[in-house]
Amino acid sequence: MRLLRPSIEHISDYISALRMGWSPDNLRSEAAQEQIESIERDAATFVSNLDDPTAKAGPVTLPDGSKVPRLPSIRRWIWDGEFCGHIGLRWKPGTEELPPTCSGHIGYAVVPWRQGEGLASAALVAILPEAKAVGLRYIEITASPDNPASVRVIEKAGGTLVRTYIADTALGGHETLEFKITLAA
Repeated sequence: MRLLRPSIEHISDYISALRMGWSPDNLRSEAAQEQIESIERDAATFVSNLDDPTAKAGPVTLPDGSKVPRLPSIRRWIWDGEFCGHIGLRWKPGTEELPPTCSGHIGYAVVPWRQGEGLASAALVAILPEAKAVGLRYIEITASPDNPASVRVIEKAGGTLVRTYIADTALGGHETLEFKITLAA
């Protein structure tokens, strides 16, 4: 498994996953069709906006349809001979604090036909040095209590449960588990 910076070279694999029903957003299934349309309009800009450490790409649409300012972020494609999913890191410069409309520093999604192979666990461990490189001392990462596979991924990477809370209403207002992973000194 490797993490690849999104590229035009591999965009056809990404589009194929979107067309096969995978969504890069576990809270907004319509994101897949929106991304296909965005790629069809301007693939180069789409790819460029996935790696966005200066937050130039504009606002983020939340599950309730509202928009919030984008945080600096990077996205990496999980690659194992083919596109297998993505993992993203987002942060607020100078602090580990995140706005209530951001459900953790890291989010990931693996295509259904490659789930259960340890790809998410490997990707999470692989992106932690990038989190440290942007100045984070720890990351917060969330999972639904109804998603034991994601909880296992986080725990395998050293995550410890910090709290259970109700997510912001803009994110669906559902019960959420928050974990913390301390980054090595």
